Amino acid sequence: MEKHIQVLGILHIIYSAFGIVIGALVFILFFGIGTFVGSIPDVPPPAGEGVLAILMVIGLVIASLVFLFSVPGFIAGLGLLNRKEWARILALIVGFFDLLHVPLGTALGVYTIWALLNDETVKLFRNPAVQ
Repeated sequence: MEKHIQVLGILHIIYSAFGIVIGALVFILFFGIGTFVGSIPDVPPPAGEGVLAILMVIGLVIASLVFLFSVPGFIAGLGLLNRKEWARILALIVGFFDLLHVPLGTALGVYTIWALLNDETVKLFRNPAVQ
């Protein structure tokens, strides 16, 4: 189970980092579209600025939500690599939410639940000195 915990920690870090990058790209995309629309010569300045503001807010909200849901998985992955008991609980919670992200999140969620609810894993986290 030791290898499964290490792989699981790395997978949570990678999956969460991917989410953080996607959130940043969404924000950049919305900001870019808003800037492009705002710079079209035929659009009067107040309307162009309004479009820019609306798209920036939408991009910021989406990026913030993606970031908010990705950070706990990243933290859980780091904690799993260091064999912290709180990380096992956090990873289980993140794993349950990952089940909703078909198909990769579902696979990661199932693997997380299987690996971290195993009796051997529970013993390993409760007594990290015995490995």
